[in-house]
Amino acid sequence: MTRQPDTRELLVEIGTEELPPHALAPLAQSFADNLHELLVDKLMLGEAGTVATAFHSPRRLAVLITALRVQQPDRHVERLGPALTAAYGPDGKPGKAAEGFARSCGVPLAELGERDGKLFYQAPVPGRPAAELIADAVNDALAKLPIPKRMRWGAGDAQFVRPVHWVVLLFGRDVIPGTVLGVTADRFSRGHRYLHPDPIKLNAAGDYEHLFSGSQAASRVQVDAADARLRKRIIELVRAQAEQAGGEARELTQDSALITEVAGLVEWPVALTGSFDPGFLTLPEEVLSITLQHHQRYFPLRDPASGKLLPKFVFVSNIESRQPAEVVRGNERVIVPRLTDAMFFWERDCAVTLASRIPELDQVTFQKQLGSYGDKARRVAVLAATIAKQIGGEAAPATRAAALAKCDLLSNLVGEFPELQGVMGKYFALHDGEPAEVAQAIEEHYLPRFAGDRLPATRTGQALAIADKLDTVAGIFAAGQAPTGDKDPFALRRQALGVLRIMIECGLELDLSELVRAALADRPQQQGQLLAVLNFFMERLRAYYQEQGVRRDVFEAVLAREVTRPAEFHRRLTGTQAFMQLAEAANLAAANKRIGNILQQAGGAGTTLDPALFETSAEISLYAAITRLRAETRPFLEQGDYTAVLTRLAALRAPVDAFFEKVMVMTDDAVQRSNRLALLAELQAMFLQVADLSRIQVE
Repeated sequence: MTRQPDTRELLVEIGTEELPPHALAPLAQSFADNLHELLVDKLMLGEAGTVATAFHSPRRLAVLITALRVQQPDRHVERLGPALTAAYGPDGKPGKAAEGFARSCGVPLAELGERDGKLFYQAPVPGRPAAELIADAVNDALAKLPIPKRMRWGAGDAQFVRPVHWVVLLFGRDVIPGTVLGVTADRFSRGHRYLHPDPIKLNAAGDYEHLFSGSQAASRVQVDAADARLRKRIIELVRAQAEQAGGEARELTQDSALITEVAGLVEWPVALTGSFDPGFLTLPEEVLSITLQHHQRYFPLRDPASGKLLPKFVFVSNIESRQPAEVVRGNERVIVPRLTDAMFFWERDCAVTLASRIPELDQVTFQKQLGSYGDKARRVAVLAATIAKQIGGEAAPATRAAALAKCDLLSNLVGEFPELQGVMGKYFALHDGEPAEVAQAIEEHYLPRFAGDRLPATRTGQALAIADKLDTVAGIFAAGQAPTGDKDPFALRRQALGVLRIMIECGLELDLSELVRAALADRPQQQGQLLAVLNFFMERLRAYYQEQGVRRDVFEAVLAREVTRPAEFHRRLTGTQAFMQLAEAANLAAANKRIGNILQQAGGAGTTLDPALFETSAEISLYAAITRLRAETRPFLEQGDYTAVLTRLAALRAPVDAFFEKVMVMTDDAVQRSNRLALLAELQAMFLQVADLSRIQVE
């Protein structure tokens, strides 16, 4: 019976000054992953049940690893040396190569063996105790963390994202001797800075979760983990406070940015409710929300019935105060100056119309070689009007929206809250009496702002969003500042993807090539730039479909048709994907590849097809099927229903298989050879109407 190796739990905790809240969870998980890789994969200390769990709070990163071996398994070291012919001379005496290999192995030459015609060395290596390896592994795991800028503290040389105050290294019940980031490891952790400032003795690694998890934790610290235990607790507390205050807080999900940030700021969450002067509710709600959420990490409350903001908010404190009313008053006082400033800016901005700011855009540089924002607005207005007419919108509102779209950049509110550009433009436009469609387009022209963001809903907004982004991408390429590597200062990749998403997901029948050409109309060397910009868009399109799990070869099959209408590209791709699910797909894809090779080797299709020259029933049947399906699929091609086209072309499998089984294409008869090549060209053309199936990889 095989004796099971002894295993223990390992606890590593690094106690620090307050860590950056946004980086906290990724740092903790990366630390756990690095340590697991080093101890389990490289040092062979793992077992089947070895699992690394990451924990974190604002003042600590911790990893608990289960079922870690107490000692490495014994193993053998094997090395192959030089060939025997090189190691020994003609007289059989060892040469320098043999002596050098023995020296590198640290053994006499007589202890070397032979394998596969070469000198061979093998030696047993006893496993080392885990306790001798863990401290170094922890230091190595910390050194590999993705920390852009490390800091030093005190007189030592250690560097980390924040100063380190304590280190816990417990292997089962034993302290691992060693120093991590300049701090000697022990078994004493720390609780909440104010609620439990005294050291906390850990008797065993397995005690950690009990002491640092849950609302009854003795340490008065609740750590977070991959299971979102702290984030879930915060959501429960905020929701309960909101209900008690007669309101509701939205977007209470464990993955929301606000919940994640709050979890990175508190160790002992206590939710409280504050309020503000109802007079501030006259501000646009986005101004209130951004002031409360982004600047103060508060949760705005809404009326459950109307959905409108209430003059109340919930905040999460990091302490359980004996005087909670004072904590509430303090938080209420903090936001008064911010909201007062916002109200002042709003009233001041509303005193000036957006239209009156248009001349000022000529004084603000967009890009040195592309001129001012005024220049950009005029270029975008022309392009937006063209696009609007092509997608069923109207040119006039698109032109007006383009003229006003960047004017809110000159406002006080956007200067204070840059993330509200576009949003404030909409409010200012409505205040000025601009048409609702124009106001909506001003906000929508920035969409989508990030991956997965919503798209413009109006035709004017879609036209303006596409025109603005196209002008930026084409202009920056023309200025010779296309993205390189990770550098993309103008976010051209995001903007190109935004253009593609709008065209595809909104079903807009626009020709990207024509629009890029229009955007480059005033640029020198237009043709070379046109190809560069189009290739850039196609690479973004490739990334768009890769994220959706589309096979690379399927994408390449459609790309080969040089389709420049993204919406049409999408229909072709969808049709090709549907076709690949059919039983006939693999055979027909292979046949297309074979046809392509035959035509390439023959130098083309030759003469015009003449059905009168057919000699076999297989030729006649294939030609009849092609003729019938050409007529049958023509209406679907005209409608752009490529799924229907390829589904019907699947009926060609039987006649195609019969043709290749019974007909010799490259016959010695030049007339027959040419006619059969022409028939294959006709068959290939049927599929090329949708995609180049010869590029599909057949398994």
